[in-house]
Amino acid sequence: MAQTNNLSWHSELVTRVEREQLLGQRGRVVWFTGLSGSGKSSLAHALNAKLHAMGLLVYTLDGDNIRHGLNKNLGFAVADRNENIRRIGEVAKLMVDAGIIVLATFISPLRAEREGLRHILAQDLIEVFVDCPLEVCESRDPKDLYKKARAGAIADFTGISSPYEAPLNADLVINTAAAPLEECVAELVDFLQIAPTGENHV
Repeated sequence: MAQTNNLSWHSELVTRVEREQLLGQRGRVVWFTGLSGSGKSSLAHALNAKLHAMGLLVYTLDGDNIRHGLNKNLGFAVADRNENIRRIGEVAKLMVDAGIIVLATFISPLRAEREGLRHILAQDLIEVFVDCPLEVCESRDPKDLYKKARAGAIADFTGISSPYEAPLNADLVINTAAAPLEECVAELVDFLQIAPTGENHV
C-alpha cells in the first residue's frame, strides 16, 4: 500500500459554496441501491433527463460504465466489490465539491459498504432503495444474468448466490414494480424539493 505520510490536501481558492452559487444548485449524491433489474439505471437516467431539462447540472455514474474504465481492474469478489464502491464514493465526493448533482446506480448489496459511503459523503448522501421483488427483477433480466446465475455460470450473483442486505433506514424507498417510471421520477423530484426554477433545497 502506498505511503501517504508526505501528502497534504490542497484547498482551492474557489470554494464549493462559490461553485454552487455559480451553478444555482447544491451538489448532492443520490445513491440508488437495489437488485439487478430493479430499475436503478432506468430511474437514474430518467431523473437525469428531467433535472437537466430543469436547468440543473447532473451526472450519472453507472455501474457498467465505471467498470469499463476507472474500475476495469476489479473483479466481483467481495474485496473487489467493496473497493469498487469505495472508489466511486471518492469520485462522487469530488464531483459534489464541484457543485454537481450526482446520480449513482450500483447494486451495493452490503450495509457495511453503504455505511462506508456515509463516512465518505456524510450529509451529501441521499440513499434511495429501489425496492423490487426478486421475481420481477428476474422477469426483466435484459442480459439474462439471473438465468446464467441460476445455471451456475455466474458465481456470487446478488439475490441468487450472494446476499442483498436491504437498507434499514434509506432516505427514500421506491417500488418500481408498483408505479410507472414517470411517477417514480416525480416522487424523486418532489423528495429532492427541486422547484421548476431549478432551485435545489436539499
